[in-house]
Amino acid sequence: QVQLMESGGGEVQAGGSLRLSCEASGPLNKRISNWEWYHQSPGLERELVASITSSGNTNYADFAEGRFTVFREVVNAISYLQIYNLKPEDTGVYYCAARVGGSLFPFWGQGTQVTVSS
Repeated sequence: QVQLMESGGGEVQAGGSLRLSCEASGPLNKRISNWEWYHQSPGLERELVASITSSGNTNYADFAEGRFTVFREVVNAISYLQIYNLKPEDTGVYYCAARVGGSLFPFWGQGTQVTVSS
């Protein structure tokens, strides 16, 4: 089992930056193979923003290229999502997900709210 706890959300003005954190705990937290970050705007479906594997390979959604950076600390079982030049459309809940051994069913965090004002 893995428990995920996101933090770092808040209210920021457009153009600002935020670093979201996702800390994993539980007996399998050091066996996470994939970290994923999702964004959900009100009334819309959850969308994948970025992912990173345990070996450091990253993947970004097209809209996230250039403004989002995902990284992780393997030893501490923490993943981060750095967001630069925030835009109002970045507003929403950001969720962290983690897969152990490439499982089809990830563990989910509770989400952290980001609100960007223009």
